[in-house]
Amino acid sequence: MDELIRVSLAAEPGESPQDFGQRLSRFWTHMLRNRPDDFERVFAESTDFESTRQGLRRHYLVERSVLPILEAELQAAGFKYDPVDFDDTYSRYEAVPPDWWQIEH
Repeated sequence: MDELIRVSLAAEPGESPQDFGQRLSRFWTHMLRNRPDDFERVFAESTDFESTRQGLRRHYLVERSVLPILEAELQAAGFKYDPVDFDDTYSRYEAVPPDWWQIEH
């Protein structure tokens, strides 16, 4: 079974949850339309925004193989994200409600 890696996307300073959510929706729509095979390797999204001292975060669980493509797309779209911790892995069985939404493909 493939291990999933957590990717944490960061909101802009002072960005509201609504604005951040809209930006995320536009990004994932772009991925779905333009890179559907890569989008299929994004497995789950956290159900809630995380609020940290640095601002809002949204977490995703992705297959390791999609990371280089995803990072390039995120950078091109102007997203900031936390450094990926390759030791912080998840199984598909850990990506369940109430903390995660599995993305339908």
